[in-house]
Amino acid sequence: MPTAWDDVRKDFPALQRRVYLNSAATGLTPPTVREAVDRFYRELAEGGDVHWDDWMERREQVRTRVAALIGAETEEIAFVANTSTGMNLIADLIATDGPVLSDDLEFPAVTLPWIHRGTPVHFVPAVGGALRPEDFGKTSAPRAATIAISHVQFSNGCRQDLDAFGLVKDDRHLVVSASQSAGAFPIDVRRNRLDGLACAGHKWLGAGYGAGFVYIRRGLLAGRPPRAIGWMSVLNPFAFDNRAYTLLEGNRRSEVGCPAFPAIFALGAAVDYALALGIEAIERRVLALSEYLTERLERAGLTVLSPAGAHRSAETLVEVANPSRAAAALREGGIEVTPKPQGLRISTHYYNAEPDVDTCVDAIAEYRQRFP
Repeated sequence: MPTAWDDVRKDFPALQRRVYLNSAATGLTPPTVREAVDRFYRELAEGGDVHWDDWMERREQVRTRVAALIGAETEEIAFVANTSTGMNLIADLIATDGPVLSDDLEFPAVTLPWIHRGTPVHFVPAVGGALRPEDFGKTSAPRAATIAISHVQFSNGCRQDLDAFGLVKDDRHLVVSASQSAGAFPIDVRRNRLDGLACAGHKWLGAGYGAGFVYIRRGLLAGRPPRAIGWMSVLNPFAFDNRAYTLLEGNRRSEVGCPAFPAIFALGAAVDYALALGIEAIERRVLALSEYLTERLERAGLTVLSPAGAHRSAETLVEVANPSRAAAALREGGIEVTPKPQGLRISTHYYNAEPDVDTCVDAIAEYRQRFP
């Protein structure tokens, strides 16, 4: 029986040609994203700078909607090109506060900015492919001023309970990368007690490359000047005062020059699309597909390396021999996944369906017979 998700699939023409199970690398963009970008360039071509005021107003509308996506205040949001840029903005403010507590599973963008600044980073080992919040407690972990983790791990798809980390953070900062979760799972920075969050928009949000954002808690912004500013970081930028300035109070101060309007409008369209579907509904859908994928893989005698239960996400790592060769074989058959050192990472987003999973599992099983 056709479902509402079948109608959603019609918005993604790539699915008619390929089995795309690779949103953890790059998500497919909904049609509204291209429409938003096309509109900007059409306006630019037809009127040049005449639309500046309208673009600036639309930028602030996007900021408000991004804030709503994660439960933040509008002034706590800044637009950035990617997670790394956002994480560096956070590190600029708090790296000197003391050591950082992270984990063995972590993506480099979460740890390298601190290491680059000379901040010690302690790595908490994963247990059974998952992180335990209690291992990050003040009495059980090395001394640290900041906890820096991903909501969902890029490596094996382990999803962390941010509420639990919020409870064990105590007086330390809690900084999170949401690039593998925003657009697929609910986030509430207030409830989770987050101090900073960086996110790229080209994965589960489907906004395309260069469309990201960073949240920094208002209390951290106050009294901590940014490392870099520009002419748009100040009040009354069009006074063009090159000798004195009054810094903006909110996170907009991090947007140092002319806005990247196409990326911002793409992000806004992607967020609107996800909010219209409902983040909770998306969560249910991606988890249901992930569970179905796990069942099919195990029935085929394949080993699933991703944690299940509360740690389940929309990413599933399955063990295969020679993952790069396996991914190439699947690509030849029109199936897109990501090779990892231990196997293949398969991503199930809301626009996927059970037949996509079946086709993928059958192809992996065939590959295993060819290359045991």
